[in-house]
Amino acid sequence: MRISLQPAFILHYRPYRETSMIIELFTRDHGRISVIARGIKGPRSKTRALVQPFVPLLVSWQGKTELMTLSSLEGHGAPIHLRGNCLLSAFYLNELLIRVLHKHDPHPRLYTIYYETLVDLQSQPLLQKTLRIFEKKLLEELGYGLQLQYDTPTGNSFIEEHMYNFCPEQGFKLYRDGDNVAQAWLFSGKSLLALASETLNTTDLLRDAKRLMRLAFAPLIGSQPLHSRKLFLEIE
Repeated sequence: MRISLQPAFILHYRPYRETSMIIELFTRDHGRISVIARGIKGPRSKTRALVQPFVPLLVSWQGKTELMTLSSLEGHGAPIHLRGNCLLSAFYLNELLIRVLHKHDPHPRLYTIYYETLVDLQSQPLLQKTLRIFEKKLLEELGYGLQLQYDTPTGNSFIEEHMYNFCPEQGFKLYRDGDNVAQAWLFSGKSLLALASETLNTTDLLRDAKRLMRLAFAPLIGSQPLHSRKLFLEIE
């Protein structure tokens, strides 16, 4: 297989032998792939400076194995400049994509969402709403989108003043007094409707959205914690 000039971003890279690298790419039409960039750290390499996250690229590769060979790499627009918590948030997005995307599974719409989110993160200070909306759309692209408008068992529309129990893989169920449900799994109809409409305009709504996203992604991420979350905890 030979692919030419595919729009892509670098999610992660690591050294390989003396002058090469293994690079994790998120491409527009081929999803997440791994390539080996031979000699890219050598003294004659003209593209080493492009091997960094958040730089729009055009990449070409070839091969038939799980680890293909990078043929060429060039810039495709201005780099996205990120600082502080916005930079940490972008690394969180990259780590999340590595953990939840299957290789060679195309997500062209998600690629656009990712790019637009990086552009939004250039604005200081960090808006938590930006992250929550990306997470919500990522779940939808993966086929795990949350039903955020009605009670799954009954089909009744959410009522802002009522509380609902989040049941992974099932949806939300109306909470009734006496139900044996931990507080961490309960959400107000107001919070769920706000996330559905992407109008997370208060601290409480943002806090509930973050808690819900953690619960929704937990089965997809597994037991190994995300390193980027640790970095946030260390600076808070």
